[in-house]
Amino acid sequence: MPSRNDAETLRAIAGSFSLEGRVTGVEPLGDGFINDTFIITTDGPRRYILQRKNGNVFQDIPAMMDNIAAVTRHIRKKVRDPLRETLTLVPANDGGYFHRSPDGGFWTVCLFIEDTVTFDVAGTPELAFQGGAGIGRFQALLSDFTLPLSDTIKGFHDMRWRFRQWDASLRADKAGRAGGLPEEIAFIEGRRQEMLDFWKLIEDGTIPKRVAHNDTKLSNILFDRASGRALCAIDLDTVMRGTVLSDVGDAIRSYANNTAEDDPDYSRVWLRLDMYEAYMRGYLREAGGFLDEAEKRWMAFAPLYITFEQVLRFLMDHIDGDSYYKTKYPEHNLVRTRSQMALLRSMEDSYPQMQEIVAGLL
Repeated sequence: MPSRNDAETLRAIAGSFSLEGRVTGVEPLGDGFINDTFIITTDGPRRYILQRKNGNVFQDIPAMMDNIAAVTRHIRKKVRDPLRETLTLVPANDGGYFHRSPDGGFWTVCLFIEDTVTFDVAGTPELAFQGGAGIGRFQALLSDFTLPLSDTIKGFHDMRWRFRQWDASLRADKAGRAGGLPEEIAFIEGRRQEMLDFWKLIEDGTIPKRVAHNDTKLSNILFDRASGRALCAIDLDTVMRGTVLSDVGDAIRSYANNTAEDDPDYSRVWLRLDMYEAYMRGYLREAGGFLDEAEKRWMAFAPLYITFEQVLRFLMDHIDGDSYYKTKYPEHNLVRTRSQMALLRSMEDSYPQMQEIVAGLL
């Protein structure tokens, strides 16, 4: 892979796409967990986002890009301003939606949506409300989408699959770390059956499968800089069929956490019910019309399920030697694990209030 400072190589890759204007610069953008992201500037009227997709995480990137093209095409037909209210993919010079570099990497480009902001932490209930409305609207726009979608990551929110991975990870203990984690392992095992029971409701169709984003942390929503309104969902790599409750759960895990998901001061980690209520109010305003009774009944449990899954995934990656998530220091995944454990405990304590809030909004 080219260095983040290898300007000549990055410019050549950017030039492999059908851009308006000559490339004048390619600079790193953000600090994503999975993909490497850059901003392309040109002497033309637009800027662009360039990404190298992580082939270790996504096994079939062409299928993933087909998914993104299909859902954005569907949304584009329904919104007033398609250049701002959904991603716009830019084709490569060969007509496809990705470029394969000589080292085998997969690169993609989309338009940069100007005058927008993203947030890592919801600072106000109004921001949480707008984010909830944004996710609800994304789902509502796709509620009548009928085309098939590929599974870009096998078993992404499938708890049965996650526990098969977990059991194999403990047996292998690749980094020799499992022996020092008795409390964390017990935390997971003590909730195994409860989480599998919830997943069974999805397996047997009690909770329906729909088009879901599957990675709805706050930073994956673009907000209009001037109005503060949620514009669109970004980072659509994991769009596939699943339960929309996963989107609710992952959003609450992000929006309603009092602090960042990797805060090493676990005393600062708790569920903010004011943020939870604001998010759910915005979300149900947009999504309430297509949800069925099972989805409404289990809505409040979704944040517990997804937060548990994230505990398991962070700890599993720590045990495996940090091969999945990008880390900034050796104990980073363990800090993430413990921070999410604290958040889940807070959710469990607040669960009756969470149920009451949802019931009052429906």
